[in-house]
Amino acid sequence: MSSASAPACPAHADFDPFDQAYLADPYPTLAELPDVFRAPTLDMWVLTRHADIDAVFRDPVTFSAGIAQDPVFPLSPGARAALGPDFPLPRTMSNADPPAHTRIRRFNMRAFSARRVAALEPRVREAARRMIDELPTGEPFDLVSALSFPLPAFMIFTLIGFPEPDTELLKSWCGNRMAFSWGRPTAEEQERIAADMRRYWEYCTEFVAGRMTDPRDDFTSDLVRIHREDPDQLSQLEITSVIYGLSFAGHETTTNLTSNAVRRLLEHPAQWRALCAEPELIPNAVEEVLRHDTSVVAWRRVTTRPVTIAGTEIPAGARLLLLLAGANRDAALIAQPGRFDIYRDDANRHLAFGKGIHFCLGAPLARMEVRVVLEELTTRAPNLALLPDQRLEFPPNVSFRGPRQLWLQRQADRRHTDPMEDS
Repeated sequence: MSSASAPACPAHADFDPFDQAYLADPYPTLAELPDVFRAPTLDMWVLTRHADIDAVFRDPVTFSAGIAQDPVFPLSPGARAALGPDFPLPRTMSNADPPAHTRIRRFNMRAFSARRVAALEPRVREAARRMIDELPTGEPFDLVSALSFPLPAFMIFTLIGFPEPDTELLKSWCGNRMAFSWGRPTAEEQERIAADMRRYWEYCTEFVAGRMTDPRDDFTSDLVRIHREDPDQLSQLEITSVIYGLSFAGHETTTNLTSNAVRRLLEHPAQWRALCAEPELIPNAVEEVLRHDTSVVAWRRVTTRPVTIAGTEIPAGARLLLLLAGANRDAALIAQPGRFDIYRDDANRHLAFGKGIHFCLGAPLARMEVRVVLEELTTRAPNLALLPDQRLEFPPNVSFRGPRQLWLQRQADRRHTDPMEDS
C-alpha cells in the first residue's frame, strides 16, 4: 500500500458518477481514469485498480467501513426529523469495524447457514418456474418487473420470515432507499424517502418483537435463539437492524445481478445457446457476469490514518470510493478484460462481493438464485431475445447498477416437459 518513492501530487479528475453517459455505460470512463485521484464533486478519493482496492479490503484497521451505508450527500433537516431521534441505527456488518463487526458477523454466520440456504433453494426454484411459465410468448415483456425484481424479494423475505401478504407493502417502503444513501436526492425526496424508511424500521421492530415471543423456522428466529443464549452478545435492537439492512441488500443487488446476467448472455447468443445445451457452464457464467458487469460498481471506506496509495498521499478521515467495476476489468489482472466470455478459467477473480472480513455474507444466496434462474430460463424459455433498439436506463447512484427495465421477447418453442411433473 505504501510507496517508498516520493508521493505524487494529488491527481484530480472531472469524475461524476451521476453523469448520464457514465450511468448508461461506466466502462469507457473507468478505463481512462487514473489509479487514484480526488473527485471534488463527491469530496472523495477514488480508487480504480484491483490491487489497491484489494489491499484496502484486507486492511480494516486503516480503512474503516463506518461510512459504507451513510448518505453520500448531507441530509436535509426535514429528512433528519422524519427519521426520528434514534437514527442512525446500530451498526451491523457492512458498516461496522472490529471488534463489533467480528461479534455480529459470527452470529449472523451461524444463522446464515449452508443448511438454511440449501433449504431455500427448492422454494426459489418453484417460484422461478412459476414466474417463467407466466412470461408471455410472442409479445415483449419486461424481465425486471416479471422476474428479476419479484423473485429476490420473495427469496429474501422468505429467508427473513416476513409474511407473504406484506410483500408489496414492504417493497413500496424500501424501493427508494438506494437513492437515499447512495444517490443525490433533493431535499423533498429525502424527506419522503426518510418517512418510508421510518415506517419500514417500525415494521421490522414489531416483527422482531413478535419472533422474540414466537420463534419460527427462519433466519430472524435463528438470531432470536442466539440472543436467548446470551442477550449481552446480540441485542434485540441489533437483530432488528440486521433484518432492516438485509431486506434491502439481499434484494436490490440480486435483482440487478439477475438482469445483468440475462442481458449480457442474450447480447452473446452463441454463449446463451451454449448454456442451453450445457447447463454445467452456468456457475462459471455467473462468475463472469459478476466480473464483467457487477451489480455493485462501487463501495466506500474512510481512512483512519494518513496513507500512501499508488504513490499518492491521502490524509486521515478521507472518504474513499472504491470502483469495483474498474477493478474487475483491470488489464493487469485479466486478459482482454472487456470481453464477455463464460469460458474464462479466471472469471472468479473479481471483487464483486468484496474481500477480507467484509466479504459478502449473502454471496452463496445470490449465486444460488442466479444459477437457479439461468437453469430454469435455459430449460423453460430458451428462445429468448433482447428487444432491439431499446434504451436502457439505470438508477442514478454511486454503488448499485442494473437496468430499470429489460425488454425481452420469447419466441414460441416446443412445450417444455418436466419429468417430475409428468411422473
